[in-house]
Amino acid sequence: MSSITDLSTAPREATISGAPGSQSNAPVSSLALTSAAEKDSLLPDLLALAKIRLTAMVVITTAVGFILASPDTIHWFALLATALGTWMLAGSAAALNQWLEIIPDSRMNRTRARPLPTGRLLPSTALLFAALTLIAGAILLLWGANPLTALLGLANLIIYAFIYTPLKRISSLNTLVGAICGAIPPMMGCTAATGTPGPPAYILAALLFVWQIPHFLSLAWLYRDDYARAGFRMLPIIDSTGRLTCRMIVLYSLLLIPVSLAACLFDIAGGWYGPISIFLGLAMVFLAADMARNRTRQAARRVFLASVAYLPLLLILMVAGSSTSR
Repeated sequence: MSSITDLSTAPREATISGAPGSQSNAPVSSLALTSAAEKDSLLPDLLALAKIRLTAMVVITTAVGFILASPDTIHWFALLATALGTWMLAGSAAALNQWLEIIPDSRMNRTRARPLPTGRLLPSTALLFAALTLIAGAILLLWGANPLTALLGLANLIIYAFIYTPLKRISSLNTLVGAICGAIPPMMGCTAATGTPGPPAYILAALLFVWQIPHFLSLAWLYRDDYARAGFRMLPIIDSTGRLTCRMIVLYSLLLIPVSLAACLFDIAGGWYGPISIFLGLAMVFLAADMARNRTRQAARRVFLASVAYLPLLLILMVAGSSTSR
């Protein structure tokens, strides 16, 4: 990817008055245009602000935690309230993340078309959306689940928006902190079902944490030029040769095998889950090793796409295997 040479092609920063680090004296005409654009595509832009596809996976992992932790019958009302409350808190965290990163997002090719950098949404609208979804999500979790689940959801939002987000510009350790955010939602599902964390909560949290490292590092390798333009300290940017990045991807791909098999050890999943989880893990290791050998964009893309397929397949197997192990 080419570096930025003409900022006039990026969304105008004058239309994002009120954003962190932006100028507060934007022309009235720019703000009027932004407000008009906001009305034209409000719902699609709010869904983009909530990162609907990303938060959908968060809801799925929460639901899997609820199902696996449920001792006998599944309380569908509690599951629905937990899933919806989790989605709202995740959407709030995503909105806060984008509000805090309007300027960096405007410098990246993959994010410059988001609603805030383009001016389709005002920063004040994003903050209002984040506040409303935060309050609604917390109330739903308190009412439909329990205080512990609501506390975990709020803690996850704080970590994502106010620790992980600023850390991206400071240290490559941000990836590990971000992985914690992905590990908490399945724990929320477990605590919503039983009131306390148990083996399913810890196993799912460990699985999500480990899975996110090869998933995100391969993505960061693909977009390392973009991240560099935004001033983010991702490992593939600091690690110019790619050796450490690839070693981390191989290591965490290897860890996926024993962590996924822990579900069998604690009798959470049975049937074909064990052997298929080994096969899926070995496939991840093979592709990670190929990336370590070649260090090409094609190899990184294969690792990323494999990780996208790996997680839902494993979760489906886990839920299916849980019925046979009970």
